[in-house]
Amino acid sequence: MKSIYDTIVKRIEIREHRITFRNENVIKEAAEMTAFVLEILIEARNLVSEKGFVNKKEEIYFFKNIKPKILGKLIYYNKIFRIETSCPAKSGEIHKSFFVTELEKLTKEFKDNYIESDFYRYIKSGREDLDEKYFGLGRIDIMEGLNSFVFGIDPQFSTYYDYKVAKIIADEMFYEYINNRLNQDCERHSVSLTYTHYDDMFWTDSKNALIELIYALYAARSLSNGRLGITKISTIIESLFQIELGDFHHAFHRMKVRSGSRTAFLDYLKDSLEEYMNKNL
Repeated sequence: MKSIYDTIVKRIEIREHRITFRNENVIKEAAEMTAFVLEILIEARNLVSEKGFVNKKEEIYFFKNIKPKILGKLIYYNKIFRIETSCPAKSGEIHKSFFVTELEKLTKEFKDNYIESDFYRYIKSGREDLDEKYFGLGRIDIMEGLNSFVFGIDPQFSTYYDYKVAKIIADEMFYEYINNRLNQDCERHSVSLTYTHYDDMFWTDSKNALIELIYALYAARSLSNGRLGITKISTIIESLFQIELGDFHHAFHRMKVRSGSRTAFLDYLKDSLEEYMNKNL
């Protein structure tokens, strides 16, 4: 189901295309994105207040899909800003130790609060049978033992569970961010390429297409029996095809939530190969 509220999320995704998250830019970009997404959340709140919802189905769709994406990204960018401004060093063992500790804290928090919960399993399984209970306004049941902060939420713009979905989204994104942060420095500087460059060999499709291919090779453990990290694979392929991919981690996050096929380039490769095979029967 689509609604007028989808255009609000789209504006965030468009803005995210500008993000590089290179070491020298990450704090500035995280602060800017936090402010921008906060404005979007306020705009969404005002729009809900003025327009309301066409029906109950749109209301549930908003609090299950739209608001959690906005709030989740707000939490995510704010987390990045806070952790990067708290990091005691830009590189070295102190830097690594800091991010390892943050990763351990996040893993424990996620395990304690979500992994074993019925609600987490409900969201991850794609179920819809309890959507009205979880994402309908006015359905908060204080007898379920909800966290005390629920008493301070706006009952016209929250179902409590929309926040829980947002927190799951933010924590999953942040988990990958910290992992990438730990890997990128050592991998970026350890790649040594010995092959010859060919001026007539370069990537001519979109950057997103190549990023999709890189992640597919990484996920399938097709290179070096899966021993290479995603950043190292990307660095090698960037050099091989004479292209700079920028923040490919963030681009991959956008692919995971894009409309239509999430594997558009791989689908295209499969169709092209099958067509080629048919021509040469």
